[in-house]
Amino acid sequence: MRCVMGHGDSVVVLPTGGGKSLCYQVPAVCLPGMAIVVSPLISLMKDQVDGLRECGIPAAALNSSLQPHEKRTITAAIRSGEIKLLYIAPERLVMESTIDFLQSAQVSMIAIDEAHCISEWGHDFRPEFRGLRMIRDRFPNVGVHAYTATATERVRVDIAEQLGLRNPKTLVGSFDRKNLVYRVQQRSGQLDQIRAVIERHAGESGIVYCTTRADTESVCASLNDFGIPALPYHAGMPDVDRHRNQESFIEDRTPIIVATVAFGMGIDKPNVRFVVHAGMPKSLENYQQESGRAGRDGLEAECVLIFSPGDIARWKNMIAEADPAVMDAQRASLNAVYEFCTLPNCRHRSLVRYFGQDLQIGRAHV
Repeated sequence: MRCVMGHGDSVVVLPTGGGKSLCYQVPAVCLPGMAIVVSPLISLMKDQVDGLRECGIPAAALNSSLQPHEKRTITAAIRSGEIKLLYIAPERLVMESTIDFLQSAQVSMIAIDEAHCISEWGHDFRPEFRGLRMIRDRFPNVGVHAYTATATERVRVDIAEQLGLRNPKTLVGSFDRKNLVYRVQQRSGQLDQIRAVIERHAGESGIVYCTTRADTESVCASLNDFGIPALPYHAGMPDVDRHRNQESFIEDRTPIIVATVAFGMGIDKPNVRFVVHAGMPKSLENYQQESGRAGRDGLEAECVLIFSPGDIARWKNMIAEADPAVMDAQRASLNAVYEFCTLPNCRHRSLVRYFGQDLQIGRAHV
């Protein structure tokens, strides 16, 4: 927060639930003018804006879901100086018309959320983020700050270079989530293994992550057949159904959500007691972010990864269709998560070391 208030540049890495949003939201309220927050997902923007408005902070989002009259209302509010935080997608921000308009406003700072998306060595590289480099030149007197939950040292350096940050401060929090217990199990009756975790947390909230949409539907249906209330969530569903299921889970009307990785980014639900991965994730960055949605209230939570050797073959087939520019990075990430699953090491220690830190000696983890 002091870095933002001082108008410098920064790269901030804090684990899921570590308070990244507060790092720019609080200074944005204190600084004169309007903060720009670059965010990759409409659902993430909505959650952030709704939360700020509930606290009485004027915030808005410009994205493709808005009707023309809604865009006009927001534009007028920006012109009149009423908005403190404006959320916007990267591809919209880099449009010349958008830049010209925002340059006429009093911009206090620029925050880039999920900043690992700009790096080809990040776990969720998105080409549209590359255009963000121009904001450093178009807003020369405004601090630019990159935030992510998942960045190795290599990715942190690449984020700063790709954004053209000027002598940025790199601030990295601890990746040691003391309240999380990590377990890895080789697949042996997947549904029974998932049910065993659910039964250990009867009546409590949990997330079951699946690799594909088909797996998501199948696992969810099977749980319902066993009398376990669960709802599906994946990108192939209609928006209204996804939103309804997400709200039901967040509001504790449905204890379990079965989802692809399309679910969870920016979701602030503190009482998730378990996260199950029904298949091997494609990177440890993904796993750290997704498992980190458990136990955000600081209480103990369980993270279980169920894998089989066939998982790596599935991911290799998917990588073969990826952009050649990021193929090497994806292969390296896949090898790292496979070692995490198969080597007889403390999972917690392995995960922390992957991000360049050491687990405190004397701590007991699975």
